[in-house]
Amino acid sequence: MLRPTHAHLGDAGAGAGDGELRHPGSPSGSGERVVSREGQREAAVPGLIRISPDHEQQLDRVVRDAVAASETPGCVVVLGRRDGILFRRAYGHRVYQGSAHEERAEQGSADGAGGDAGAAEAMTIDTIFDVASVTKAVVTATAIMILAERGQLALDDPVSRYVPEFAANGKAAVTIRQLLLHIGGLDAANGLVEYRDGAASALAAIWARPLAYPPGEGYRYSDLGYIALGEVVARVSGRPLDRFVRAEIFAPLAMRDSGFTPDAAQVARIAPTGRRRAGARRVPGVPEQPGGGTLIRGVVHDPRAYRLGGVAGHAGLFSTADDLARYARALLLGGEFDGARVLTPETVSAMIAGEQVASDRRRALGWDAEPPVGLSARAIGHGGFTGAALWIDPELDLFVVFLSNRVYPNGEPGRVSSVRGVIDALIAIAAQAAVETPPAHRGAQVLTGIDVLRREQYRLLRGARVGLITNTSARARDGQSSAALLAQAPGLELVALFAPEHGLSADREGRIHDDRDTTTGLRVHSLFTGDRRPSADSLADIDTLVFDIQDVGARFYTYASTMLRAMEAAAAHDLRFVVLDRPNPIGATAPAGPVLEPSLSSFVNYHPMPVQHGMTIGELARLLNAERGVGAKLEVVPVEGWARGMLWSETGLRWVPPSPNLRTPEQALLYPATGLVEATNVSVGRGTDTPFEVVGAPWIDGDALAAALAGLPGVEVQPTRFVPSSGPHRGQLCHGVRFTLHDPHAFQPVRAGLTLARSLSRLHAPVWQHRRLAGMIGSHAVVAMLRAGRELDAIEAHYAAGLAEFAETRRRYLLYSP
Repeated sequence: MLRPTHAHLGDAGAGAGDGELRHPGSPSGSGERVVSREGQREAAVPGLIRISPDHEQQLDRVVRDAVAASETPGCVVVLGRRDGILFRRAYGHRVYQGSAHEERAEQGSADGAGGDAGAAEAMTIDTIFDVASVTKAVVTATAIMILAERGQLALDDPVSRYVPEFAANGKAAVTIRQLLLHIGGLDAANGLVEYRDGAASALAAIWARPLAYPPGEGYRYSDLGYIALGEVVARVSGRPLDRFVRAEIFAPLAMRDSGFTPDAAQVARIAPTGRRRAGARRVPGVPEQPGGGTLIRGVVHDPRAYRLGGVAGHAGLFSTADDLARYARALLLGGEFDGARVLTPETVSAMIAGEQVASDRRRALGWDAEPPVGLSARAIGHGGFTGAALWIDPELDLFVVFLSNRVYPNGEPGRVSSVRGVIDALIAIAAQAAVETPPAHRGAQVLTGIDVLRREQYRLLRGARVGLITNTSARARDGQSSAALLAQAPGLELVALFAPEHGLSADREGRIHDDRDTTTGLRVHSLFTGDRRPSADSLADIDTLVFDIQDVGARFYTYASTMLRAMEAAAAHDLRFVVLDRPNPIGATAPAGPVLEPSLSSFVNYHPMPVQHGMTIGELARLLNAERGVGAKLEVVPVEGWARGMLWSETGLRWVPPSPNLRTPEQALLYPATGLVEATNVSVGRGTDTPFEVVGAPWIDGDALAAALAGLPGVEVQPTRFVPSSGPHRGQLCHGVRFTLHDPHAFQPVRAGLTLARSLSRLHAPVWQHRRLAGMIGSHAVVAMLRAGRELDAIEAHYAAGLAEFAETRRRYLLYSP
């Protein structure tokens, strides 16, 4: 079925929303992504740092020339730093049709995952690659370092302490560190005949194998050493290697397309590495290829990893360039990314410190430490036989991800030196570009309200008996929760906690009941049950209510509605009401969208204002308190260092999901757009890894909808398919579109959402059920205009007067400059 491989590229020898009640009556509740033609600018992730056009052209030329010269069918390149992405693009094809490559391939059709014979596929940014030996560094070495950091093993322990069988034939003294550095005395590989009876037999053969040289007295790049390390991880952790790294690396870093043995739903995005040979012998314990077809896609290319069931310490990882970029940024940031820590800075330093292991060889723990020209001496990297490379340079603050399927279509090595030359050229240009590109804006030390309150030693609350309305999103700049800080603060007493929709942990669905916080020991009163306001009993021992929750800037996000009802309760009981302000993560330069018609008021839509209110939660409290005549004794502790035009990525603050389906700042920015249609009979990705980034249904024509949405500023819209596990169309294949931000400042969420609704109505009017759409948009008249196919300019003109009136009212309550 698979061809044997012997070399390693670049190595030896080679409410509607989330945090919101869904609109009354609505159901509860990231696939093919951006398609890039060769040389076309790829839609970039938010946080793109613009390199010079000259460097961009140089990078582009190097890769296009390699693809044109048939050195690889296609590839994805991502370059970046700890603060963002410098370059991100896909080139060529992942599957050919009718090319010289196909003519040289073995006889047989070029079936894709679904068996569409002869179908060509362009390479896309979200293509999943078999990254071969990159597995050693990203998976196995990282897993070993996690276990060492936790004290579950020591790097200088003998391997036989954890795998007793390994001690056979003189290997008892070989250490974990030696295997990480490829100096443990093991051969590079062993014969495939030893794998013919399955994983258990193959491992037994490795344990019985004698050393090739005394440990520590030579260097030999060894797959066998990393197979043994993978077994160490499994035995020490009590979990198979794939499950351990999924839980401890991939999930925390949101590497959603990374793992071993991909499932059938991913096959369409996997770059094939060759063709299946008819009549190949079935290996015990090895799963069949998912999806069928004659192309090798979805099973590991490495023959030993394949015969070990697809999960091994030396090879078997499937991943995307974006996922590996997240991993690289985590290492550059000292083991943490987006608030998730997988390693301490000290462990990262130990892992990437290079050392001389032979007269002509430097290695780090799991990594090659002989960087290409252009990188500093501190750079570490790893290559993979299939055409993958990852280099990370902490001194230059740079990483380079290059993923290709250079072994397709014949499954043979191809021109190893040519592809390595492409990688070297890319790295040299990237290093120069990184040096010459100014740092991205990292936020002028933005301080939230809790940061300011703490700096001022909690003077505002001195002597108070406090009830705190909060959830896990309320954190200081250093990551400590507001609840923990107030519980420990001198001069005040934290008496009780109050939780909104989704509970204190911000990860629950449905009704929320009273609870007890295990950290502080305090009672947690639910504000998402009954009449959704603090009861008289819950306020009996409190003189000050404090509100600290991260809002997301959309009218139909329920936390502001919870705040309003809590303010009303505070006023009724003559309590102070203090709001610890937070930045609006989607910017707050101007409001946008139709103003809510009074007849559509609800808990979700609680005040006549537009979809995007353009205020912080503190400013919104000031407006609601005055305009609704609440009369609460309101005080706002403002943020510092924040300007109205800042997006979350520019604040330097960690993003802690305020609700289960707003997992990233990008999803928050898309929420006012895709959330507009959630009350209709479409899925917006709840129950997938990309909520609010996708919209789909079994009956949608994804190509037609993507074409109708083409040209929206700041975002690429491409056809996609996904299967949600919750919400509308649960368990069904949905066709639709995916939104990928490439210029967040240019993106107009409400206009995008209205365009989406108009396009759904035009393309799918007989099936699309729009009855509850008005409750989200806030205007029956606007819905009627959308259904009639009126132009967006005319629709925006219709509600312009109401929006201008709100903007004037809003101006009186603003606290921050543009």
